[in-house]
Amino acid sequence: MGKIIRISIRAGTGFSDLQEVEVVELNEPNGWIAIPLKDSQEKYASVVPYLYSDLEEKICTPAQLRSKPETAALVFGKYFTDHMLEVSWDSGKGWAKPVISPLHDLQLHPGAKVLHYAIELFEGMKAYRGEDGRLRLFRPDRNMARMLSTAKRSALPTFDAEEMIKCIKRLIQIDKEWIPYSTTSSLYIRPTFIATDPSLGVASPNQALLYVLLCPVGPYFTSGFKPISLMADPQYVRSWPGGCGAMKMGANYAPTIYIQKQSELLGHQQVLWLYGADHQLTEVGTMNIFLFMLNQHGERELVTPPLDGLILPGVTRLSLLELAREWKEFRVVERTITMTEVIQAHGEKRLLEIFGAGTACVVCPVSSISYQGREYVIPRSEPSLSQRFFKTMSDIHYGRTEHPWAVDIE
Repeated sequence: MGKIIRISIRAGTGFSDLQEVEVVELNEPNGWIAIPLKDSQEKYASVVPYLYSDLEEKICTPAQLRSKPETAALVFGKYFTDHMLEVSWDSGKGWAKPVISPLHDLQLHPGAKVLHYAIELFEGMKAYRGEDGRLRLFRPDRNMARMLSTAKRSALPTFDAEEMIKCIKRLIQIDKEWIPYSTTSSLYIRPTFIATDPSLGVASPNQALLYVLLCPVGPYFTSGFKPISLMADPQYVRSWPGGCGAMKMGANYAPTIYIQKQSELLGHQQVLWLYGADHQLTEVGTMNIFLFMLNQHGERELVTPPLDGLILPGVTRLSLLELAREWKEFRVVERTITMTEVIQAHGEKRLLEIFGAGTACVVCPVSSISYQGREYVIPRSEPSLSQRFFKTMSDIHYGRTEHPWAVDIE
């Protein structure tokens, strides 16, 4: 591979016709190619992709191995496995070979773009040890698709999703003994992508690092499958039209932590994020939200906000919608829902259940919502739809039900 030169060319006659391109020298008969800058990272990444066949492994020595915590002591994101996966990228060289090595600290220049402009993103996935002893991932293709979408919005280079999944599988195989022998615990997988070039210019990065960490985890909520209370305060907004609410980037999460702490001080576990003058429901904490209710015609209806740019396209969200449509027992609707409608349905006894859904917790019922000085207690029938969803998903995760969403690791 040769070098890359960034130049401007004129596609037409006007100033608006100026187009910045990257000219890439190739070690092949064609010689040079010019790629529009807006597409260059995505296309250039495919010119020099990293390959699973190039994976380099540096395995821990016995002295480097970490002691494993007891399953009962697992909390979310505190313990890390012995190894990590790294793949670096450079605009002049493309992707380097992927490397699995002992877990270690990162070395970053203090001017790295990730530290100043939050050019980074991450994903959340899980691996499970089934009751049959087999190890499984859950819908990794959906996580990779979302990661690629966020990478594009973050001006980070794209990558080959299938090659990435193969590398992640190998990392898990090496650290497989960290996957809890438990059907209430799992191995959390955190792919992370950061801009690392030491430059304070507000521009697309020329260097980046894609890495993956593994964490054995217990239930996200230490209370287990128990309803949580929510604070709904319309003065705080998580996302807005034209923003990045549909992307899984760290910049979406930092501004929510202070509000989360305020809700805890008021005795709540999570925040119900609202948007707009009509107080539309968007997400609950870091989860997608679902309402199970009777509509105005007395029909049972599962409702969740639409993918209109305000909410994250959750993998669990998608899975619950697909399961519900497969069951064909009630209407399944993706539409805007407001607090006015929730309150009306609550007062008319049409509100059956509210719950959140996400990778970390899978499904979490809601017990109450505090909104504009009043607390609304949310009903929950037994057995509830949230319990049914949780059991169905768990059966797939732990191999009690064979399903194409569960992808074998070995």
